[in-house]
Amino acid sequence: MYAIIETGGKQVKVEEGQAIYIEKLNVEQDETVTFDKVLLVGGDNVKVGAPYVDGATVSAKVEKQGRAKKITVFKYKAKKNYSRKQGHRQPYTKVVIDKINA
Repeated sequence: MYAIIETGGKQVKVEEGQAIYIEKLNVEQDETVTFDKVLLVGGDNVKVGAPYVDGATVSAKVEKQGRAKKITVFKYKAKKNYSRKQGHRQPYTKVVIDKINA
């Protein structure tokens, strides 16, 4: 069984036991988080929401909070003496899917 959930403005396909990296959630490590914005539940019988499936939830355990590797953002305009260099590290939350309730 799998489900497509919406979190952090993105849609993620999840299965039980899968570890995923999502946008940062304000939840402590080793706590349980429940996603109620389930767009689709697949498997033997498919349920499609309009926009969300009624009564469907996905529960997951927060494994860790972290920040991704640093990227360099460099802006440059030719012949205008303009350049800006900036770094960015995107925060994330790693969760492990426990159960899909459909």
